[in-house]
Amino acid sequence: MKRTKKEYTRREFLKTSLAAGAGLTIAAVMTPAGLRLLSAAELEQDLSFKPNVYLRIAPDDSITVVVSKSEMGQGVTTSLPMIIADELEADWKQVRFVSAPAADAYKDPVWGMQSTGGSTSVRHMHETLRKAGAAGREMLIAAGSEALKAPLRECAAVNGVVRHMRTGKGLSYGKLVFEASRLPVPQNPTLKKEGQFKYIGKAMPRLDVPEKSTGKAMFGIDTFAPGMLYAVMARPPQYGAEPAAVNKEAAKQVKGVQAVIEGPRGIAVVADTLDAAWKGRAVLNITWQNAKAPALDTSTLEKDIAARIGEPGLVAKSLGDAKAALAAATKKVEAEYRTPYLAHATMEPMNCAASVTAERCDIWAPTQNQGGVKGMAVKATGLKPEQVFVHTTYLGGGFGRRFETDFAEEAVNIAKTAGMPVKVVWTREEDFQNDFYRPANYTKIEAALDDKGKVTAWSHKIACPSIFARVFPGMMKNGIDNAAVEGVTDLEYDVPNLLAEYVRVDLPVPVGFWRSVGASHNGFIIESFVDELAAAAGKDPLEFRLGLLQKHPRAKRVLETAAQKAGWGRKPAKGQAVGIAYHLSFGTYVAQVAEVSVDRATGTIKVHKITCAVDCGSVINPDTVAAQMESGIIMGLSAALKEKVEFAGGGVKTTNFGDYDLLRMSETPEIDVHIVTGKDPLGGIGEPGVPPAAPAVANAVFAATGVRLRSLPMTPAAVLAAMKG
Repeated sequence: MKRTKKEYTRREFLKTSLAAGAGLTIAAVMTPAGLRLLSAAELEQDLSFKPNVYLRIAPDDSITVVVSKSEMGQGVTTSLPMIIADELEADWKQVRFVSAPAADAYKDPVWGMQSTGGSTSVRHMHETLRKAGAAGREMLIAAGSEALKAPLRECAAVNGVVRHMRTGKGLSYGKLVFEASRLPVPQNPTLKKEGQFKYIGKAMPRLDVPEKSTGKAMFGIDTFAPGMLYAVMARPPQYGAEPAAVNKEAAKQVKGVQAVIEGPRGIAVVADTLDAAWKGRAVLNITWQNAKAPALDTSTLEKDIAARIGEPGLVAKSLGDAKAALAAATKKVEAEYRTPYLAHATMEPMNCAASVTAERCDIWAPTQNQGGVKGMAVKATGLKPEQVFVHTTYLGGGFGRRFETDFAEEAVNIAKTAGMPVKVVWTREEDFQNDFYRPANYTKIEAALDDKGKVTAWSHKIACPSIFARVFPGMMKNGIDNAAVEGVTDLEYDVPNLLAEYVRVDLPVPVGFWRSVGASHNGFIIESFVDELAAAAGKDPLEFRLGLLQKHPRAKRVLETAAQKAGWGRKPAKGQAVGIAYHLSFGTYVAQVAEVSVDRATGTIKVHKITCAVDCGSVINPDTVAAQMESGIIMGLSAALKEKVEFAGGGVKTTNFGDYDLLRMSETPEIDVHIVTGKDPLGGIGEPGVPPAAPAVANAVFAATGVRLRSLPMTPAAVLAAMKG
């Protein structure tokens, strides 16, 4: 399978599709009445239709799928074409994909915007892609029946060929596309049954690996345009600060510097080379003023959030009467948990190239949010939407950071002012100090147990900054950020009296989506606390969980699978202990068992093995599922053991990997992933591997030392302090 480099506008695609002998084109359109499948001719007749899937089969037998989602390592440029190819009964060797431009035609059919996130790509596109592929198959079979002069019931599609099954005669798809394109597009084609899939459910090689391993893959940072200059930004070191004095002339004297431009985010230096731009920035000698909170530091932030936990919270969920049940309880368990601000630390720092003229704007961006970038550019340039072109490159890591449009906005504004194409490149230090961080979290939980060890009440209060208040304010319901309380409001443990409260904390530190969002901290907190309840009840942590999940067979199944594969109940290796955790997020159930040891002299936690069971419903590509679990576990362990953004002097103190430690390859444990398959609806897979990792380790540390770690990261210093305490 080959990747076509070209990106198509809708008009270009239609023009090519309608050309003489072009072949068979099918587009999917979401209308108020539901999904509608159209041919290229129908689209040309009514341009009001805005399709979000294109499939074209050419006379040379090639099959082109337009992928509207961003490829950031999660494998959508393999899994989405797999779905169409299977229903189409295509020859996989003939399938290609092209990246969709930013346009209404490629909006997500569920979200109504063109973006990639929330572990939704396959879930949201699955039905549409299957129907488009199945419609193409039925049209080709009908055309083949006519061409072969054989009864329709005796014809079938097999690996890119329509055959008369009785005589064995056949014609390839390419030879049938002209006649097929003249047929009406079936609106309710017959979809394959489970046992008929030839690609779906099978391990298929990732299509982006050859390009990435040979250096041919084009990421945003690899972008070059004719006449392009480089731009770097001088941004305020303190939140809200403004420039009081700038030595622009000194920067302009640097050889190669072409312009110094003031903008809303800081001061840009535009130069012939990146080195010249950096040198120009170094001599600006900016004096900053009017910082929002010049005394802001890690300690004050933590105190501010902790202090808010005593305030009345907004009720996110209330079941029964938790307060009354707690007041009447004879046995209560209370705990408080903290999680820090985290950076995204993507492998590829933020960057974007842009060219702005009076007639058009071109943006080359490694973005998760094509629609947002396009909308921003329309506003910034004053051009019409059809004059703005967003070219999505490969993303060197997204994790939610590249849903933001700040780096693209910088490039567009600078290019517009400079009057020439520019590429904005951030350094790693800029990346760390100008992030939209995972929110810090302070949580207080109280629960009651009866004399049989059953949970009778659970009160859960979260103090946390809001992501949705800034990004999607319209999705705030009754003042509650659903991301902040996810995992609590949909708690599957059987608790008759449950109260979940949210206290919104507004601080100068900007927050944004971070892989698995609220589940990343709530998973740690909930599963750590459940372990505390199990200990208080005198029960095995696995059996305690299973007892609370009698109404949730999928949750039980992943827990039992992970435990069985890890050998739960057997005596662990000498010096080691095990911990277990599970979490439901993005429609997917994940359970993990961690095998750890703790050096009592140094406080160092060593994770030897993670056994993972995952149930994401139907599986498209099991290799991708396993890879995303491994990736999520590693990221979860890194956050659990090492990561924390530090603040000082009104801004971010953390500057680079020297003071933002990440899990090393040598520290990565053995990871054993087991996929629990079923016929349940599709779940997401890019993010759910993260949440159970931290609590599984924390629970194993308790089993090893008797010490509860209620704050992240679980550094050696934190472990030693807890053991002394």
